[in-house]
Amino acid sequence: MPMISAMLGEAWVAMGANRLRTFLTMLGMVIGVGAVILMLAVGQGAQQQVEASIASMGSNLFIILSGSVTSGGVRMGGGATPTLTLADAQAIQDLPSVAAVAPTSPGTAQLVYGPNNWSTQVMGSTPAYLAVRDWPLSAGFPFTDSDVRSATRVALLGQTVVQNLFGNEDPVGKTIRIKNAPYVVLGVLAAKGQSLDGRDQDDTVAIPVTTAQRKLFGSQFPGTVRFMMVQAESAESMPSVEKSMTELLRQRHRIRQGTDDDFSIRNLTALANTAAETAKVMSLMLGAIASVSLLVGGIGIMNIRLVSVTERTREIGIRMAIGARGRDILLQFLLEAIIISVIGCLIGVLLGVGGALLVGKATDMAVVITLSAILMAFAVATGVGVFFGYYPARKAANMRPIDALRYQ
Repeated sequence: MPMISAMLGEAWVAMGANRLRTFLTMLGMVIGVGAVILMLAVGQGAQQQVEASIASMGSNLFIILSGSVTSGGVRMGGGATPTLTLADAQAIQDLPSVAAVAPTSPGTAQLVYGPNNWSTQVMGSTPAYLAVRDWPLSAGFPFTDSDVRSATRVALLGQTVVQNLFGNEDPVGKTIRIKNAPYVVLGVLAAKGQSLDGRDQDDTVAIPVTTAQRKLFGSQFPGTVRFMMVQAESAESMPSVEKSMTELLRQRHRIRQGTDDDFSIRNLTALANTAAETAKVMSLMLGAIASVSLLVGGIGIMNIRLVSVTERTREIGIRMAIGARGRDILLQFLLEAIIISVIGCLIGVLLGVGGALLVGKATDMAVVITLSAILMAFAVATGVGVFFGYYPARKAANMRPIDALRYQ
């Protein structure tokens, strides 16, 4: 132990003798570690945002759209023809492994409260809509099946609508006007944030689906809905649920074998998982790209250490002549490389964390700084420094004392 302490002292003195060279050698580690931590923080922040958007959609979800049909040789797009009904939703609800079904009729309407007005999306649905979307209320209470049967003029407001119509006033129990008709505000939806496509999910109003059909938007085909949201009981049951829904709807809509469906089913969970995997891959790519700078820093350490070995050849010869062994020389030069790497890593960690926090404040971008990322960057950088410092140290240890003493 005393010998190691002495070697550390000598290493510190040797590096202090050439401060500029030591700083430039260390700079590669500083930039490398800082870049890795910064890139991982940005990548993991983006991944966390995607995961939060996915969670806000709800879990194990399907969307069933009124399907495309052909009329007069013209193929109509998805949702062009209202082929789904409230009765279809009830039939799907009775299928095994189906947790909830929310038939939905969306539209856009102007809302008015006092001197304020706001245009927003109005979702006509059932009480199951909140369960399917995993959307709790922050105030008030939801509408019920009784409200759906009676087509009651009641509403649940999203946070963005509340801010624009009421400001700091409590909206629960107040009456707003939607297309000049009065609606009582039963509750306020909890904040959801942006969806994967950047849409503000809080800019919405939920009302009973029958109210939307009969009193707000009207319907050319009574009892039809634009789409349905279906939640399976588990991720494992989703394939069987999708197959059961397809068979049931084809049977109910009397679609002959060989004829295209008049509906389409989309697995939102599969799409969301794809987005999450993409974000994860991008995070890893950012870390891998930043890691290249660590490699460059390691090569810089090896180059400078080789120059140092050449300049200190006579010193090495004198040490060996007075009894130093090859492994002592090896350890001496390796300790110098390790000290440079460790100090460079510590400075790089500080710069990386500071840079990530600065990026988060300057751009409102989510950054996630984790201890695992810091430890990984530190360990890799130290390993790179030791790896590239070993060859010059080995070269110094293998010198013949007589040749070293003769070196000019």
